[in-house]
Amino acid sequence: MQRKNGYKVLFYQKENGSCPAEEFLDKLPLKIRAKTAKWIEKLGEFGPNLPRPYTDVVKGKIRELRVIFSSLHCRFLYFFYGKNIVITHGFIKKTDKVPEEEINKAHNAMLDFEIRVKKGEISI
Repeated sequence: MQRKNGYKVLFYQKENGSCPAEEFLDKLPLKIRAKTAKWIEKLGEFGPNLPRPYTDVVKGKIRELRVIFSSLHCRFLYFFYGKNIVITHGFIKKTDKVPEEEINKAHNAMLDFEIRVKKGEISI
């Protein structure tokens, strides 16, 4: 989806065609999915200028989109690739820090995405 400022939001797709972010979203209740869609739209609109508490830098190029619904804390990890925002996956946050395992998933997805774009396997 293209936005006013030119940012395009993409969901990372694995080589086998699965999409971790969509799979996570599909498991969430409708009201949380609706709120998440609103914040993904805002992320596309404002890009790196969407402030805390909505987003934050996690580690290196990996950032998080924070969606809070009552006591449920959903996180979507993403990175920028040019004028694209690539959401790698989502999870329920249960601790103060983002688990290293989740950061590693996002980092590996970013590396895979970059390699596949350079090979021409993904067109953006």
